[in-house]
Amino acid sequence: MRKINSFGKEMAIGAIVVLFVFLLYVGLPPAILVMGLLMFGALFFIARTRGGLAMGTAGKKATARKPDYLTFEDIGGQDQPKRELTEALDFLVHREKIQKLGIRPLKGILLTGPPGTGKTLLAKAAAQYTHSAFIAASGSEFVEMYVGVGAGRIRDLFKEVRQQAIKQKRDSAIIFIDEIDGIGGKRDGGQHREYDQTLNQLLTEMDGVQGDESVRVLLIAATNRKELLDPALLRPGRFDRQIQVDLPDKTGREHILKLHARNKPMAKDVSLSKVADETFGFSGAQLESLMNEAAIYAMRESSDTLQTSHLTQAIDKVMMGERMDRETNSEERERVAIHELGHAIVAENVRPESVAQVSLTPRGQALGYVRHHPQQDQYLYTQIVLEEQIMIALGGAVAEEIFYGGRSTGSRGDFEQATNIVRTLIESGMSKLGIIHPQALTQEQWSAENAEILNQLTDRTRELLGKHKETFNQLLDHLIREETLSGKQLRDILREKAA
Repeated sequence: MRKINSFGKEMAIGAIVVLFVFLLYVGLPPAILVMGLLMFGALFFIARTRGGLAMGTAGKKATARKPDYLTFEDIGGQDQPKRELTEALDFLVHREKIQKLGIRPLKGILLTGPPGTGKTLLAKAAAQYTHSAFIAASGSEFVEMYVGVGAGRIRDLFKEVRQQAIKQKRDSAIIFIDEIDGIGGKRDGGQHREYDQTLNQLLTEMDGVQGDESVRVLLIAATNRKELLDPALLRPGRFDRQIQVDLPDKTGREHILKLHARNKPMAKDVSLSKVADETFGFSGAQLESLMNEAAIYAMRESSDTLQTSHLTQAIDKVMMGERMDRETNSEERERVAIHELGHAIVAENVRPESVAQVSLTPRGQALGYVRHHPQQDQYLYTQIVLEEQIMIALGGAVAEEIFYGGRSTGSRGDFEQATNIVRTLIESGMSKLGIIHPQALTQEQWSAENAEILNQLTDRTRELLGKHKETFNQLLDHLIREETLSGKQLRDILREKAA
């Protein structure tokens, strides 16, 4: 076959050469001949590339990937999602029981939640729990510029997983599609025919999964943006269960830390419970990164075990980035110190015992930072708590105003945080506007209410810091000299000045 193809190519080249010589002989200008040959070659290349790519992508089959051996016990911090998922998976495991009760088998399970919370791990554990054949894919793998390619890959995916189940002598199979919003987005009636055909094929395959088939296929999908999915995909009979996978609470964080500490030598005085306290809002992926970074810090110091100091540095690294070797001049260094002390003094006044450390060490984009003691996991906030948080955010800029008469660009992130909290206040009905739908407000009303709230809280912050102006000098000398100021030292100086 290769010899025939090679012979055909030689014949084609020979024919083109003969035609070129003949056209020269009859008097056609060489420039026109060259341009014609170039256009012919370009068209031939495009046609061949498109045809080859279309054939290659359409004929590409989904490959079965055997999941890592992972059980639900190996996943920490997601007890509720694990219970919901296990109950749904029991429909695959206990077929006789569901048939006796007349329960329709589930066809799809949608896992939603923030990034890094363990949605992919839950899907892998599901395959082990049910002893099912397993294929994993990403939504982006089905998106092509050529119409029909994505739909073909969907068909191949379901066909392949059934073949794998039969080959492995299993009566159930699980398909996991991560980031399903890549193919399951809302259809807007536009010209995205490829996206529509791919989604339509997925809907058809899900509808075709019948309970009397020899291999029962369950589709598990994950997304961070459920609101983008097409309603036809979310209706009962397709994704029958929608399981929210949220950030872990304190108990869950401690469990995750213990799982990732199993292969690491920990010092005897290390308290993972305390680390769990200090990592409120961390996802499972961030906690895994924290333990890994702590091990790296231990390696840098040639330590045989992970110490509490390594974990503390790792928390700062995950939250704010790596320590930077930026050299600042004395004026800039003093301004940063004033700024951070403004945050710390306000925090200690509105939330006593909350400051753990004030540092001038640059990390990520921050030239300095204030580290707070962990608070109890909190999911509901009152107006007083939100206003205090805004005052803490404004403390740095107000301190600069008091000492320098103006602000700097270092307050940009603080202002963004403050305005986000103000939005929460307004949308929660805690402003003078009362209970109102956010879309009912014009841009002018938003701006006016936002400015009024921020101006009132700025005045309160300025009044509070004005009472501690003399304290700044003593705190400033210590912070510039040592680069760090512990929360205890801060509180001792504040009490001494107040006495």
